[in-house]
Amino acid sequence: MIDNLSLPELVAQMFVVRASGCLFDHQIRYPEWEPTADKLRYYLEKLGVGGVILVGGSAAELAVRSHQLQSWAKFPLLLAADIEEGVGQRFAGATWFGPPMAIAEIATHDAGKADRYAEQMGSVTAIEARAIGLNWILAPVVDVNNNPDNPVINVRAFGETSEIVGKLASAFIRGAGQHPVLTTAKHFPGHGDTAVDSHLELPVLPHSPARLAEVELPPFVEAIAAGVDAVMSAHLLIPAWDADFPATLSRKILIGKLREELGFEGLIVTDALVMGAIANKYGANEAAVLAAEAGADVLLMPLDPEAAILAVCEAVTQGRISLSQIQKSVKRIWKAKIKVGLPISDPPQPPLAKGGSKNLQSMESIDLSLLANPEARATAVDILRDSLKFGGNLPLQVPKPPENQLLRNLIVVDDVLGCEFLGNHTPAITLPEQFGYELQLIDDRTGAIADNTGAEHFSPTLLQIFIRGNCFRGSAGLTEAAQDWFKKLLKTGELQAVLIYGSPYVLEQFLPHLPPSIPYVFCFGQMPAAQSLVLEVLFGIDGTGNA
Repeated sequence: MIDNLSLPELVAQMFVVRASGCLFDHQIRYPEWEPTADKLRYYLEKLGVGGVILVGGSAAELAVRSHQLQSWAKFPLLLAADIEEGVGQRFAGATWFGPPMAIAEIATHDAGKADRYAEQMGSVTAIEARAIGLNWILAPVVDVNNNPDNPVINVRAFGETSEIVGKLASAFIRGAGQHPVLTTAKHFPGHGDTAVDSHLELPVLPHSPARLAEVELPPFVEAIAAGVDAVMSAHLLIPAWDADFPATLSRKILIGKLREELGFEGLIVTDALVMGAIANKYGANEAAVLAAEAGADVLLMPLDPEAAILAVCEAVTQGRISLSQIQKSVKRIWKAKIKVGLPISDPPQPPLAKGGSKNLQSMESIDLSLLANPEARATAVDILRDSLKFGGNLPLQVPKPPENQLLRNLIVVDDVLGCEFLGNHTPAITLPEQFGYELQLIDDRTGAIADNTGAEHFSPTLLQIFIRGNCFRGSAGLTEAAQDWFKKLLKTGELQAVLIYGSPYVLEQFLPHLPPSIPYVFCFGQMPAAQSLVLEVLFGIDGTGNA
């Protein structure tokens, strides 16, 4: 099938470039990573890159965007997204599930229900991905998050033990596997026991081979047995296996461990090559060459796709990488494309030779009715509800504040400017408002507590904290602002209730210091549906808005 492709065309098929899910250049949010339309079209039409990873925009926009990209492409594209929590996590309007660790919490008391939820989550994610033109789900995360200080995995994991992670990730794969999409187990061989964010620098996993075989590897073994289509490498240094190269660049790990020992025959895809753990040390182009040399089939998010393609071609010409290895990778890629229904022909016929429409002829029409249907949304809410944690004197009896004093709704977030789950219309703001609370919204940059320290300014306060492990934040725990406000409100007696959205590890940090009478509610999710559930529990609302 691939004999008619030139070396640059073969190598280009191994690359997946990042692009904005929005349709217009002026909507691009990350210009360093997301090319303009002209540049992106050049990558697809002239260079023939193999796929695109998309971020941003609404689900409806992405449906149009995916068709646009396929129409530009020299060869049919794999269109991917990091939709670990459903399509709605990345693309507004679709179903947004809570993070996988919510299902792990349910598994601790009802393993059967958790298994069903994970399978339903996989199925809904696949259906909605296909509805908007995506064919590659970069999920599930099969890392075992046994380090509470992990800033990059955290609640993205299906749990803290190999057994739970393996079962739930396999259920997700089964659910998604009922539909023509690719699934991805990540991040091999396991990013769960790290306290360093690989988006920023290179973590080291210091464990022995025996420990890796006992904890980190079993979920990948189960995922492979469940039929996962791809495995994503981790930007981790694992001295017990390879003291010189991180997993993404290690032939000992990608070929020796994943291919030969575990018998994986699907796609090996790198984590993003722009991430600091790799790019800072090896450079953008050399990192791509080393990853290909190590045995990766798909090279994800190079900083400069054209230069990286040329660098890999040069490595083949120089004999660093064999042409047969490149051909084997492209054969795997095309086998995956055929599985998801892309019109791969033999010999390949670029769509531009037939008026630019060949890649669209066999694609499904846009069907937005498949997005966020009532059953899918109800499942997402059920997962959040069944994983809630709460205590103290519930429901909260809202006091009438003394004259000249206010009820305060104090919301602490990581980044006020990047907080897409909050707005004037969302429950964390509107529901307390109905009870007379006035909003104060802060993050670490706006969180100074110099005011309101005197008794004359006493304000009964509802403290809502939105914190979870986030990429690029470098920390999994409490921000300084959240800690300072919690301590201050306890000291002054202003704290009425604590609501935490995101990380259960943050709740664990608070609970030893929280008086048993003060109510608290924790939810793994942060989206509006999670906010509604939490505040309904707090105020004793029955779900229809009635107290």
